[in-house]
Amino acid sequence: MIPDDKDNEAMSEEERAAAAEWEAMAGGDEASADGEAEQQAGGGGPKSNRVLDQDEIDSLLGLGGGGGGEDDKPSGIQAIINSALVSYERLPMLEIVFDRLVRMLSTSLRNFTSDNVEVSLDSITAIRFGDYLNSIPLPAMLGVFKAEEWDNFGLLMVDSSLTYSIVDVLLGGRRGTAAMRIEGRPYTTIERNLVERLIGVVLNDLTSTFDPLSPVTFRFERLETNPRFAAIARPANAAVLARLRVDMEDRGGRLELLLPYATLEPVRELLLQMFMGEKFGRDSIWETHLSGELWQTEVPIDAVLDEFSMSLGQVLSWEPGSRLELECTPNSPVELRCGTVQLFRGTMGRRGGHIAVQIQDRLMKL
Repeated sequence: MIPDDKDNEAMSEEERAAAAEWEAMAGGDEASADGEAEQQAGGGGPKSNRVLDQDEIDSLLGLGGGGGGEDDKPSGIQAIINSALVSYERLPMLEIVFDRLVRMLSTSLRNFTSDNVEVSLDSITAIRFGDYLNSIPLPAMLGVFKAEEWDNFGLLMVDSSLTYSIVDVLLGGRRGTAAMRIEGRPYTTIERNLVERLIGVVLNDLTSTFDPLSPVTFRFERLETNPRFAAIARPANAAVLARLRVDMEDRGGRLELLLPYATLEPVRELLLQMFMGEKFGRDSIWETHLSGELWQTEVPIDAVLDEFSMSLGQVLSWEPGSRLELECTPNSPVELRCGTVQLFRGTMGRRGGHIAVQIQDRLMKL
């Protein structure tokens, strides 16, 4: 059967529609592939040439603020650079020294003021010297002292409350009444002299507390009221700060003792110890046991008849039956040695069928 012309036209129209549909589908796949390629090229792939903006760089370095007021908070590298915290190794022996200072200072200040004085240790911290000078509450008196044997300086701060309390107590103020404080005026000569006497008492006790560890003399240099004139180290240098509280019934104040790490460097190894050992006490039981075991220890003793030097070639030429001629006689002295240590010298003889040495001289120095 031969199809007519209408059927041929219908078939051609259906084929054209199918072909158009397939063409559209192929074009969509190519467009999606092109889109993925463009997205990969622009999204930071291995061959990406995109330049990061400042916000992305800050986020990678940890400097981003996160929005909403967080930009002002330092973090990341900026926090490391601008950090004011000081993290140094602990000095256990220095804590013991300051504890002894508190006990001795309580007794010394009682004798100095003829009053009931209690001294307590608030804290021991590490701080940068510049930060400490900026944190001193003014007005205050700063005593600069020198460690003679260590050839460096330290700082002692007496706040205004303790200054007026000491003046009130030493000049006959009544007990149970707060010291009168007059702010906005410089310290008088009497107040400065009394504070110098107080600093002298503290430095004497500080010298005594370091004596079991390392003899040192703390000598008072000068008294300052302006922190800028009391600079004994660079602002970035680290220091140990001990805060002491002095209470005299209803009166009192604070003492702050600052020692730079550079000042403590000569005794750093001693301050790293956990205890002072024999300087604080002796363990008699251990000493008795150790001495008893030492007296029973067996050591080899060599009796040396003679010594001479030979070349290595002569030694290698030795054979069984070779003889060594010693330049000694039966009356020659014999040395008794323990290893390389010469102990005694004597003469050789015979006793009970055994060769013996009679000791004549002691060579070891006791």
